[in-house]
This record gives sequence, structure tokens and C-alpha cells, in this order.
Amino acid sequence: MTILVTGATHGLGRNAVEYLQQHNTPVIATGRDIEQGEKLRQLDVPFVQADLSMITPEQEDALFDGVDTVWHCAAKSSPWGDYTDFFSANVTATRLLATMAGERKVKRFVHISTPSIYFNYRHFRDIPETFKSAKLVNHYAVTKLLAEREIQRLVLQYPDTRFIILRPRALFGPQDRVLLPRILSLLKKRRGVLPLPRGGEALMDMTYVMNVVHAMELATHVEPLPSGAVYNITNQQPVMLKQAVGQLLDMLNMQYRIKSVPYWLLSRVAGLMERYSGYSHREPAFTRYSMGALNFDMTLDSSKAQRELGYFPRYSMEQGLTLTAQWLKENGEV
Repeated sequence: MTILVTGATHGLGRNAVEYLQQHNTPVIATGRDIEQGEKLRQLDVPFVQADLSMITPEQEDALFDGVDTVWHCAAKSSPWGDYTDFFSANVTATRLLATMAGERKVKRFVHISTPSIYFNYRHFRDIPETFKSAKLVNHYAVTKLLAEREIQRLVLQYPDTRFIILRPRALFGPQDRVLLPRILSLLKKRRGVLPLPRGGEALMDMTYVMNVVHAMELATHVEPLPSGAVYNITNQQPVMLKQAVGQLLDMLNMQYRIKSVPYWLLSRVAGLMERYSGYSHREPAFTRYSMGALNFDMTLDSSKAQRELGYFPRYSMEQGLTLTAQWLKENGEV
């Protein structure tokens, strides 16, 4: 078995590549970051530098050489940016890659999506995979939902390929460039004061990155799974934001104080920042979406993943936070 991992230079994809290599599973890695790709080559990982929204025939042959499984982790996941960039990275790239996999009769195509498609500035508990939000709140959520529809469209067209969709919630761990780095950056800018809506009392699901790798492995091997099936993936330990952040910062021996700030005020400031960024073309320090995600309770129903995938986290929240703190220290991220 050879697994093609996209988005392999950072985040979930990088963790997946390292896991597969440690378990002697043949892997081909791809991403756009040439420097990080060279580091993978130095680890004896075959790396193909490519923009998945415009794959050349030569790149396609290199990407799918002997591949029977795809773990599609690549995405543009920023809370801010131009819609055309999101569409290219999240929709066009997914359509092209999944079509190529179907034409080559790849056995499994595991697509990483997002629970952001559920979010609509309201409190929700135990959201099932069937939930449909009345409103999609940003370009990321819109294009990730469109990408899922591209996958579903291909299910009947390519019956020899089994497509599985995973929606992991709030990833954290080594190589994270989204959740924890933004919190640490905000803490640094505020000189140890972390302003949070509701004082960080939002109840939320988070997911240690290696638990997502475990879920991808299950989606690759478990029989039978219906093509097009969708699964929520979490640590199955809902936690208050201030508890998770506080535990991590304590492990990092960082001095901090969480300050409760009214959500309406943070949202209004974020709106002004977004308006200014529309002229400056620089990402705002925080957005209305990011503040909303820190304010509203949001937990997912994991019963389907438990029942059909047999998915239960291998790492608890405490174990995940401990390993994350260790990686941050070792890599000079603090």
C-alpha cells in the first residue's frame, strides 16, 4: 500500500507523513512549500512539489505512482483572504485530485473537511453530520462545503473508489499553524493578557492532530464503509476554552491572565479590522468569525464515527496538550 498525502509540508499532512514513515508505510508527499518539501526529502520521503489546482500530466504521474489511497489534507484554512484563492485551493484542487484518483481506480480517497460548515453564530451541542447551517459565515466554510459536494458528485461516477469525508474539529498539536499559534501571538501582543469573550467559558470540542491521523487510518482500512460517508472527528472530551488554553500555558510556564471582554465589543472591533484589511490587504489580528468561534458553545455528535469507523481517540486532551507543549518547546515556538 502506498498513500498519497496532500498538504504534507505543514499541519495535519506533515503529522500524517511522519506517522506513516514511522510505521514503514510507503508514502508520497505533496505540497507547495519547497523548503519544507526539501526537509521531507532529507527524511527519505518522496516529495512532489505541486499546486493541486493546476496539476501537470508529469506531476500527476509522479503523484499517483503506485498509489492506492489518498489522504487529502491540503486546504486554505485561513479565516481571511480572497474568495478566488479559497475556491482554487479548496474546490478546484479537490475536484481535480479526486477525479484523477477515480480515473486511476484508487481504492480509498479520504477527504479532510471541516465542522466550520455548521457554524452560524449560535450555541449548538452534539451536532450530527446531517446538520445544515442556515448561513455559511466565511469563504473557508463556503468552499469546503462546495468541495464536499464535488466529492459526493464523484461517488456514483467512480464506484471503484471509496470516498470518505472526515470533519475534525479545532485541530491542535505539532505543526499547527492555525489555532494555538494565533492564541500565542495574541498573548504576546497583549503582554500576557488574553482577551476572550465570556472569559473563555465557551464549551467546545477540540481534536489532537494524531487522533485525526488515527481516524484517517481507520477510514482507509475499515470494511465496509459506504462511499461518500461523512464523520465528525473530535477528542470526544468537550472542554471549556479557558481550561484547555490554561493547561497548555501552564505547561509552557507562561505567565498569563485571561480577561473577559464582551463579545459584542470584540465582534465590533473585528468588523472594523476586517474593513481596514479590505484596503490594506493584510490579514486582521482577529475576525468576526474567530471571535464567534471563541464565544459560542459548539460540540459535535461522534456516535456515527464510533459506530461505523470504530473511532475512539488514542490520545486524551491532557496527553495531547502535553505532547503539544513539548513540541512547542523543542522547536522554539514559545
